[in-house]
Amino acid sequence: MIHEHPLLGCTPTPLASYLKALAVLRLVAEADTAGGGDSAVTGFWRDDVFVLRTTLERADLARFFLDRYRPTPIVAPWNGGSGFYFQEGKRKEKDPITGKKLKTGVRDQETEATKTVAKISACSSSRFSDYREAIAVAQKIVSELNLVEAPENTPTNRNKNRFVQMFRNLASDRCLRAVDCAVVIAGDEVTFPPLLGTGGNDGNLDFTNNFMQRLLEVLDISGDAALPGAAASLESALFATPCNSLAKNAIGQFAPGASGGPNAATAFIGEGRINPWDFVFMLEGAMVFAASVARRLEHGDRAIPSAPFVVRSRMGTEGAASASDDEDSRNEMWMPLWAAPCTFDEIQSLLKEGRVTLSGRAARDGLDFARAVAQLGINRGIGSFQRYGFLKRQGKNFLATPLSRVEAHRQPDADLIGELERRNWLPSVQRFARDENAPNAVRSAARLLDTALFALTQRASRNAIQAVLHKVSLIDLAVSAGVKAQEAVRTPVPRLSLSWATKADDQSTEYRIASAFASLRLRSESGAEILHACRHLIRGSEPGKSGDRKWEPESRVAVWGTGSLVNNVVMLLHRRQFDARKLGLEGDLLGSHTGATLADVAAFLDGSVDDVRIGELFGGLACVDWNGAEPPQDVAGTVLPPAFALLKVFFTPEALLRAQGYLPPDVALRLPAEIPARMAADDVSSAVRVAWQRMRAIGIELPGRHPPRVLGVNGRRWLAALCIPLTHVATERLLRSLGLTMERVRRFIPPSPAVIAE
Repeated sequence: MIHEHPLLGCTPTPLASYLKALAVLRLVAEADTAGGGDSAVTGFWRDDVFVLRTTLERADLARFFLDRYRPTPIVAPWNGGSGFYFQEGKRKEKDPITGKKLKTGVRDQETEATKTVAKISACSSSRFSDYREAIAVAQKIVSELNLVEAPENTPTNRNKNRFVQMFRNLASDRCLRAVDCAVVIAGDEVTFPPLLGTGGNDGNLDFTNNFMQRLLEVLDISGDAALPGAAASLESALFATPCNSLAKNAIGQFAPGASGGPNAATAFIGEGRINPWDFVFMLEGAMVFAASVARRLEHGDRAIPSAPFVVRSRMGTEGAASASDDEDSRNEMWMPLWAAPCTFDEIQSLLKEGRVTLSGRAARDGLDFARAVAQLGINRGIGSFQRYGFLKRQGKNFLATPLSRVEAHRQPDADLIGELERRNWLPSVQRFARDENAPNAVRSAARLLDTALFALTQRASRNAIQAVLHKVSLIDLAVSAGVKAQEAVRTPVPRLSLSWATKADDQSTEYRIASAFASLRLRSESGAEILHACRHLIRGSEPGKSGDRKWEPESRVAVWGTGSLVNNVVMLLHRRQFDARKLGLEGDLLGSHTGATLADVAAFLDGSVDDVRIGELFGGLACVDWNGAEPPQDVAGTVLPPAFALLKVFFTPEALLRAQGYLPPDVALRLPAEIPARMAADDVSSAVRVAWQRMRAIGIELPGRHPPRVLGVNGRRWLAALCIPLTHVATERLLRSLGLTMERVRRFIPPSPAVIAE
């Protein structure tokens, strides 16, 4: 009969509890029926609790660990606190005459660690036979190398590396699991995966010897039984039942909440207290990640051990940490959670591969991992990942900090991130941002971009895409400000596909106005596009042969700054006039691929829009290739002031006026310089009068005998509003409201050139 046992003490967080779940599954599966286990046992995660499915009843499960469990021989004899070396200490004696304490002489003193190794080495319990063998091998190597203290690596002598290799060659198969979990041997070098610190210890805390000590607290080494009280603490470890047998021992990085410190108890400072079985299961579970830990290192900026699901730290993507943690972190691990019952062999196979792929390569850091998960780079029945960062906390101690839960589901929007890697742009930005000499503006923007990209991998959201575009534009702007930055990030943001703009469209007024500006283009009379968008007016770059842009350090055309939106639009207009005049395209001054609606312009005029957001959107949308964009739908009903409609004629592309029949083919309607000049000076009435006179001078019939009156308006804001390109439909409605009908234009008789010149 199959029994389901929800192990309430085995949860995805903290890391110690996650490892406990793997330990129970492994130990029960590896013990055959004769050994009290169940080789067909399966396990899965349900509601953040590990569920064990086995033929063993709850009492049988307890008896297995209390009476039949054979500990894995976990030793790290290359560490000073492993228990294989005596420590030097000051001898304290009393002066025979004065009775004062003397601190003279030096002797080797026995420690708790060495006592523990000696006890296991001399015990008679059959369940510790593998341990006695491992200790004997370690002691033999210590003797052969004449070591009186832990070996160290020096530039001339790699004693520690040599010791690890010798021990691995002589150790038993059961002991190799612990070695491969603690160290990676690549050639002559030894490196350390983050799960067991630096080779089985974290600072002064040696995990392996503490594991032995905790075993001696629950198991009787004189026989094969458990010690009194072990059953209650086992029940607490597996099923989270109340227990009063917690000891004042350290658990290290695996359970930050149990490590003690300020606010850890009812007093101001609490001591660390742990259940000995928690520590035992924690280390036994860690052994599962030794399956392929000795594979060759991955390629990248900084090589890291290819331990299962270990990637380089990318803390800028997580609110619980910061990018500054990356330098001191021991990378990060992504622990898989699965909902379907799996055998230990299946889980071991998953961890043996222990990698996700992104665009045909292994994920290098946390952001790569999230992108790969969003693109189904892993497809092994994993429902989600619990992400852990090994971060320096509590002084120089490292803690396995739970960062976030990442669902493993398809997120198509995350595919867009691949476009940022064109021309090596994103990797070069991330690399430069880690340089201590990088400008703060670049470093800050790169951190914000990492956070925005990570958010984009998690959920489909127009706001998430807008956030990425905004952060991308900030980086581009920051890099364009310095020659050294341009040498490190050799190209501006690559030209992004129209999908970015389509998926970022939130149907807001701010978005439509920003996209109308961002999609500005200059087009010749033949219809050929000469200058795409107006990105060069934001940052110092010029179009390259492939359509992407290149840096122009000497460029002086960038006019978009950190000021108000109105001022930036006015400056954009002036520069746009210069470019159009230089190219002979003054008639297409404000041509756009999209355009805004009359309602959008009305909202801009009355100040009910968010100018800051328009500016932020514009910076990112200017990086998009707008060819093929569809204009927004315009809804009838909005009427703009007649004076504004009159002025807008001069800000409308001539090709559009001709296409709609409002301008004869042989007449040019140029924007007089005095119109923007007078509006910038807040003299709107004079600007309207100039527009009225100019249109009548070239023979266009207008209703009424006097120009429309305008009072109490902001001239510069009106000027900025006039620069907003309109859709074709909105333009026709605006012209109809002006009374410039098709019949009147057809009856138009062109005046002489002298009249036009005036």
